[in-house]
Amino acid sequence: MDIFRALKTYYWHDKGFLWGSVAGLAIATALGLAYPLLLKTLIDEMIVPGRYEGVLGLTLTAVGIIVVKAGFQYVHGFSGGRLGNRLAYRLRNACYEKLQQLSFSYYDTARTGDLMSRLTADIEGVRMFIGFGFAQLLNTGLLLVFGFTMMFFIDWPLTLMTLVIVPVLGFVAIRFEQNIHPVFRSIRSAVGRLTVRVQENVTGVRTVKSFAREPFEIRKFVKENVDYRDNHLSLATVWARYFPLIEMIANVSVAALLLAGGWRVIAGTLSLGDLVALSGMLGLIVAPLWTLGFQINGYTQSKASGERLLELLNQPIAVRSHPKALVLDGDRVQGHVRFEDVSFRYANRDDQPSALLGFRVDAPAGSVIGLLGGTGSGKSTAVGLLLRAYDVGEGAITLDGVDIRHIELASLRSQIGIVFQESFLFSTTIKENISYGRPDATQEEIEEAARLAQADGFIRELPLGYDTIVGERGMGLSGGQKQRIAIARALLNKPKILILDDATSALDMETEHEIQTAIRQVMAGRTVLMIAHRISTLRRADEILVLDRGHTTQRGTHDALVRQPGLYRETYRIQYADRPDELDQPLTAAKPSGERRVSG
Repeated sequence: MDIFRALKTYYWHDKGFLWGSVAGLAIATALGLAYPLLLKTLIDEMIVPGRYEGVLGLTLTAVGIIVVKAGFQYVHGFSGGRLGNRLAYRLRNACYEKLQQLSFSYYDTARTGDLMSRLTADIEGVRMFIGFGFAQLLNTGLLLVFGFTMMFFIDWPLTLMTLVIVPVLGFVAIRFEQNIHPVFRSIRSAVGRLTVRVQENVTGVRTVKSFAREPFEIRKFVKENVDYRDNHLSLATVWARYFPLIEMIANVSVAALLLAGGWRVIAGTLSLGDLVALSGMLGLIVAPLWTLGFQINGYTQSKASGERLLELLNQPIAVRSHPKALVLDGDRVQGHVRFEDVSFRYANRDDQPSALLGFRVDAPAGSVIGLLGGTGSGKSTAVGLLLRAYDVGEGAITLDGVDIRHIELASLRSQIGIVFQESFLFSTTIKENISYGRPDATQEEIEEAARLAQADGFIRELPLGYDTIVGERGMGLSGGQKQRIAIARALLNKPKILILDDATSALDMETEHEIQTAIRQVMAGRTVLMIAHRISTLRRADEILVLDRGHTTQRGTHDALVRQPGLYRETYRIQYADRPDELDQPLTAAKPSGERRVSG
């Protein structure tokens, strides 16, 4: 029960409902044990001696018991339902809040489908056991105590004979739980993988169809589906082996009671009413014992689900605010950013070299820093460290002279606006997407940000303008339109630091030029870190850093770098090869001086 003790905080607030559910079921069960006693009275005191005048009263008593029992069954159902649903509500909130708190490093390896499975199927499994399964398990134990106690007072020798089955059933039940728990853990994992496969396919359906890879995707899904099926077949095998055994053991005791009790009735040492009462009580006891396998099945399933939920809830948060962290005053933030010999290696990539080594940048407030490099060169890692998506391994990053690890996380990020290469839009209106970072922004402010991002024109051409609802992940808009909305979202916050992670890659040259002009106007006095593959985007930066495998191989202005042999100059030549008239004249006259490698 360690799993449920660990989850105690989510249901112990409603322990009244827990005990109400248990008490309601226990009392209803105890009242059910009165039926065999009523039959004993009917047979021994009315039918056998022929005194029928008390039958009506006995019948009314039975009706009364039925009504009262129904009332306590209602208490059980009402309390269990309230307890389970409140538990599920709290667990869902806790898991969702945890997902919001977890750092980027967790999402580097997390799978969306698996997380969805935890927040739905796993929570449902725990809800059902805490709400109803626990009360039923406890009630089975109480029924054994109440039932055998009453049987003992009727006839203790026959009761002792039937008690032999209890340890045997207990042993079988324990073996059943030991065998079925690993199967349920495998099933829960298989459900997660199956959900991941469906989620990835639906998300990437355009790519799948573009490459005509439907048969390949079907084979991948079938593989996961076979695994899911095989796990359920293993579950069915365990059920098939143990359930008949439990039922057989339980019913053997009934047969033994009828055999021994029947002989005693014939011999005159036991009344017929006593035999009927004993048989009836044993039947009431055997019924939940026969379903003990189902109850253990529910317990084990919820235990496996609880383990997966606790794995998420106990996940360490890699990046968090210090309790005494500084809360920035937005009006006083200047935006002076410095990277001081920063090195970083991803925790889940120990076999790979460092993503960033000795990285140094001094970006005064209002400056524009450009980053150029191939895939895996460390560009996005650098801006991710500034955002505190990860904490630096060595060195420090400062904002206005303060180490960002000493700044409250939300306060730091409120001063940073970022536009990613792949723009994400929520399934809501364009207005709400732009104002996501500032829900209190006025319509005028939203439209101004859209104009600066060159998005106002196409938005007004849409059927509902700013109230147009974009599809899931922004479907229905072109890549360039999505990026312009994302840029407007970043500009609306009026951040002191703006990060553009190849944000204009989906735009045509003319629109990119217009947006760059608008950004230069609105970001006057603010610091900009710009990742780009287009020289046209970087050429006006105050300093450009060329990265390769985490090292800074070149740094300088555009005019200086085009005169140096190296990656920047080669990129420049390639991109302007079809426009020789735009090549800088000094480039042709530059004297080779060898590639310069800057430490950091």
